[in-house]
Amino acid sequence: MKSTKLALLIGTALVASATLAFAQEKGGVINVATVGEPPTLDPMASTADLVGIVSQHIFETLYTFDKDWKPTPLLAAALPEISADGKTYTIKLRSDVKFHDGTELDSKDVVASLERWTKVASRGKQTATTISGIEAVDPLTVKISLNTPYAPLVSLLAFNNSAAIVLPSEKQAEPMTDFVGTGPYQLKERKADQYIQLTRYDAYKSPEGEANGYGGARHQYADEIRFVPVPDPNTRVEAAVSGQYDYVDSLPVESFERVKGSSASDAVMLQPFGWPVFVLNSGNGMTKNLDLRKAIRASLSMEDMMAAAFGTTDFYALDAALYPSQYTWRTDAGTEGAYNIADPEKAGELLKTAGYKGEPLRILTSRQYEFHYKMAQVAAEYLKLAGFTVDLQVVDWATLTQHRADPTLWDIYITHSPFLPEPALIGMMSTKAPGNWDTPARAAAVDAFNAESDPAKRVALWADVQKVIFEEVPFIKIGDFNALSAKAKTLEGVSPAPWPYFWNASIKK
Repeated sequence: MKSTKLALLIGTALVASATLAFAQEKGGVINVATVGEPPTLDPMASTADLVGIVSQHIFETLYTFDKDWKPTPLLAAALPEISADGKTYTIKLRSDVKFHDGTELDSKDVVASLERWTKVASRGKQTATTISGIEAVDPLTVKISLNTPYAPLVSLLAFNNSAAIVLPSEKQAEPMTDFVGTGPYQLKERKADQYIQLTRYDAYKSPEGEANGYGGARHQYADEIRFVPVPDPNTRVEAAVSGQYDYVDSLPVESFERVKGSSASDAVMLQPFGWPVFVLNSGNGMTKNLDLRKAIRASLSMEDMMAAAFGTTDFYALDAALYPSQYTWRTDAGTEGAYNIADPEKAGELLKTAGYKGEPLRILTSRQYEFHYKMAQVAAEYLKLAGFTVDLQVVDWATLTQHRADPTLWDIYITHSPFLPEPALIGMMSTKAPGNWDTPARAAAVDAFNAESDPAKRVALWADVQKVIFEEVPFIKIGDFNALSAKAKTLEGVSPAPWPYFWNASIKK
């Protein structure tokens, strides 16, 4: 895959952080302001970025991603040995890795955890249909057998979202009751709506090598990391400008100049970061009707939504394709005439064909991500012009993630995603994800893409998948956007990343 600007940003920051590592000292507390309270700390049970940001410090996966977004070993000792037919993955584990309860990691823990993942996690359920067996070959070797080749498997095992974390075999309860991982920090205390306190795990065994994206060395310079929910975006901006927190996540991009001019904090910009998306409930309710989903898309002005959300094209771009030009996955397949339509008459005709009778169109959004809310406001007006009755439901992010799990409670929910290195990681691709997109055309295109291991052929097959997405409208991409955060000038060793992490970070004394 081509290098992306995001990868370059991360790589540049990592070079700088590596040179700082020699001067970094242990001690202190890193205070992180987040957009809200995570709905859970079990990363298998949620696809919310907020969950992954916190939990990646506690739990670890077999693999993770390096600065170029290639899978790299984490709890595994090496990349898997894959059989010639692509159906058997043999994974060697690192030795002497200990859980936070003092027990030592072995293959039984991995087998039990992967079995839990296939039952609990949306991406695990997605993968389970291809898995015929998971077994412990010896104490430090696991074998995964597939019934068909599945190219995204290693990337799915590396992802920290709906993550295949490894837990002690005795602590596989659902819902999770013991938050025991192998990570560099362990959970000490969680006070709802106040903070999540993590403390250094002194028996942590870091992977070898230089820090490299999410991979390589994980140093524990700070004594503690505290994640503090700050739901109001304006409050987060003021906290960034004043230096109240060491790191402030997800700031409105229009605050860039204020943060940049702060004497306490530096602006952290990821460009391009990702894409806002309207997920349609294509498996249930009135949005199960394809003509109605097309009417929603025909109603919308992506240009006005992006302008309202991000202000200036310095921070966004209009683009229908699911990947920008920096990615190998870039294709315009299916996009012609299906983006930024803003045609109420066309939408009205589609509504008549759909047999729409004025039922409320329920849109779930949150102000914790202020750009979600601004897009929702603009979308509501365009939808009304087309003839929809709109029920805009503004809730906190934790409530939104709970409600979207119940298909009877919503028709559209608004979210966003970073550009991901493997398209199979896009949450909406799974039939188990909220929205329940599950059609014969989806199965044919996605299954062919996932079964192909040749990189060049996969690029062509991804074009087929994107074409089906635009034909069936399970979700609607709004555009490309940059993400803004802030870090205190005293915080060292933090690399720009879509899910910020604070191993290797320290407070300058």
